[in-house]
Amino acid sequence: MTALAGRRRTGLLIPLSSAPSTASWGIGDIGDVAPLSGWLAGAGCRVLQVLPLNEMAPGQQSPYSALSAMAIDPLFIRLADVEEVRASGGEAEMACEARQMLECVRRSPRVDYAAVRTLKHDALIHAFRRFYDAEWSRDSQRARTFSEFVTRQAWWIEDYALFRAIHAREDERPWTEWPEALRRRDPPAIDRTRRDLAREVVFYQYLQWLAASQWREARRTAAANGVAIFGDLPFMVDCDSADVWARQHQFRLDVSLGVPPDAFSATGQDWGMPVYRWDVIAADDFRWLRDRARRAADLYDGFRVDHLVGFYRTFGRPRDGGEGLFTPEDETDQIALGERVLAIFREPGAEIIAEDLGTVPDYVRESLRRVGIPGYRVFRWERRWHRDGQPFRDPVDYPAASVATTGTHDTEPMATWWDRADEDERRLVAEIPSVQRVIADIALRPFDADVRDGLLETLFASGSDLLLFPVQDVFGWRDRINEPAKVDDRNWTFQLPWPSDRLIEEPEAAERQHVLRLLSEKYGRV
Repeated sequence: MTALAGRRRTGLLIPLSSAPSTASWGIGDIGDVAPLSGWLAGAGCRVLQVLPLNEMAPGQQSPYSALSAMAIDPLFIRLADVEEVRASGGEAEMACEARQMLECVRRSPRVDYAAVRTLKHDALIHAFRRFYDAEWSRDSQRARTFSEFVTRQAWWIEDYALFRAIHAREDERPWTEWPEALRRRDPPAIDRTRRDLAREVVFYQYLQWLAASQWREARRTAAANGVAIFGDLPFMVDCDSADVWARQHQFRLDVSLGVPPDAFSATGQDWGMPVYRWDVIAADDFRWLRDRARRAADLYDGFRVDHLVGFYRTFGRPRDGGEGLFTPEDETDQIALGERVLAIFREPGAEIIAEDLGTVPDYVRESLRRVGIPGYRVFRWERRWHRDGQPFRDPVDYPAASVATTGTHDTEPMATWWDRADEDERRLVAEIPSVQRVIADIALRPFDADVRDGLLETLFASGSDLLLFPVQDVFGWRDRINEPAKVDDRNWTFQLPWPSDRLIEEPEAAERQHVLRLLSEKYGRV
């Protein structure tokens, strides 16, 4: 556990992609952790919660659609900090067309993933050519440092880099469409391909070395500011991923992962990912999950376990039709599985919190309490559902081992929720003693600055040790990060309205920083 564990803290959920600075190339990158953590420190916030940094599949913009459970997406590499980019002149030496594209993505109010990926990929290819010729081919000290990184990370990076090299050679077709010998990972075919694609394999390892080096420095800067970085461990990766390709026997490829009907969807959700074969994974002593936990602990001070209930009971639908099914089927087996997985996630020493939202059986939350892992308390959903009138729980009664919040990256912002709340729901909010202590007549008011700050202060006063706000709710914005079960060009593209390195210069951001600091001090969260 980290030194911060068990102490009252405030944090903000800010997707790294959403916080570009003036130096970024149209998307928040690793270098932007520094100005973000500096602003958070001034606000009395000690946690920066980000979404997954895993490399996304081609054409995807959801951080939960990953080509790898281990690799950082090269989209997050800061080009200006790459030695080979600087040596070749950086932006000043870019071709005219590329410079125009760069200015376009920088002006865009939302992340243009396709354009940003093209720009960065081209620049990184040029950087690698310089590295290969000037460093790798000459066995320089820089090349030896890189080789030491690859040796240390061989436990995941060898399969990953070969997978990416083949994927690129196969025009980014999924591995299920590759030649049969490569699909089956036939040893002679794999050895031959590794030799044929040796330079390409080094390229993908080089990208991960750059990302790792930059991330290590970002972690140091955040720590110096007194800010812990919390990551996100996705429940699964895509079927078309290095992990599934390397461990095909551990997954049911004929069943599609999802969730049964819940508050987000009357028909449930189908995520299209394979389902764990828990018996096979257990026979391997859960090695892949241990590796994932080890990698998460290498990257973060703590991490959120995505879709916690799936680690107790996984829901899937046969791809050829038929009724959905849970594995394991028996509740006793589900509890045993969930608690074993959580113990594995804790082993490397990072702090963990659990996303226990959606259709979650009572025994899962009882299990979390038993093992002492904080689950979520989303204010708008924390009600006494079995009592007459279904009153809200007073946040002061939230357990210390919990995460209080106004929402998540999947929910509508607090402002939108309040706008849509009916008279009865607002009246019930107004009856909460904690609310009455900070704001009067809230039920009669439209969403405004006073309603925003009254609801925020109510959660600052909560019993939860950890308080995490989506950045939209701190400002009262109505921008949404993601709408579950919806695929369009807006999901996951939200950006802050100002560069992250100019937050302190913006009156609205400076005012919010001051208010957060005062509330953190008032309620013992600094």
